[in-house]
Amino acid sequence: MQRFPIQYDEPLFRPPSEARSLIFQITLGCSWNKCSFCEMYTSKSFKPRSQEEIFTEIESFSPYAETIQKIFLGDGDPLVLSNKRLIPILKKINATFPKVRRISTYASPMNLLRKTEQELIELRENGLSLLYVGIESGDNDVLTAIQKGETTETTIEGLNKSKNAGMDSSVMIINGVGGKEFSKNHAIHSAKVLNATQPKFASTLVLTAHKGMEHFQKRYLGEFEELTTIELFEELKLFISHLELENTIFRSDHASNSLVLKGNLGRDKDRMLTKVEEAIQDGRGNRNFIYQGY
Repeated sequence: MQRFPIQYDEPLFRPPSEARSLIFQITLGCSWNKCSFCEMYTSKSFKPRSQEEIFTEIESFSPYAETIQKIFLGDGDPLVLSNKRLIPILKKINATFPKVRRISTYASPMNLLRKTEQELIELRENGLSLLYVGIESGDNDVLTAIQKGETTETTIEGLNKSKNAGMDSSVMIINGVGGKEFSKNHAIHSAKVLNATQPKFASTLVLTAHKGMEHFQKRYLGEFEELTTIELFEELKLFISHLELENTIFRSDHASNSLVLKGNLGRDKDRMLTKVEEAIQDGRGNRNFIYQGY
């Protein structure tokens, strides 16, 4: 059996839509790594990898160069690195893989803001075209409670800055992350952030406490009461009802979602709201209700 050319530093994560992408770890871990809901990189200390290591891994795939079209850069947020470090990597990727049509990565609004617009344009011109941005919430109280290190303002400014540089974004909201106390504001203010940024892609997933709710509550700054499934549906309905998107591809189909929605916002907004209302009515009172809705 032929050996895979890369030995990854695990755990390794990538967005669902990057399932067929070749992954290069530009950094290990997450430069922030404080979010109360996230356990992805808690087993790692943040570390940039050397150019020599990365180039060696890129070159190891040169025999397959003609077949590689999508590349994802990990781990948590490589854009914390300077362009002086990133641009040579992008140039090496493009030189090695002539048919690559998309390079993508996770990104945080704050690290987008730390770069000038010209630096972001330079990254885009060298192939970095799609950013996955976990907004989590558009509400400042929720962002503080989950220790996100962002605000409504930094989120909007960072996303629009990258958009002005010609980059697409895929943003994610966590349904239920503000608990019962902030549910209404979380829904409304998250919608306002999306309205102000008009991302190409948007999605929701449901808060999942991988180490148990008690562990999450210890890291959450404040009192947290988990939403029931019906309350999650109601929060989702409020969120979608406040969206004023022109042409955003929307997905609510993560494994954590009890309600599956797929479509285009705003073309499919009314139909999505109808499906959410049906789920609320059909599943009211049943905590384990699952509705395959769209």
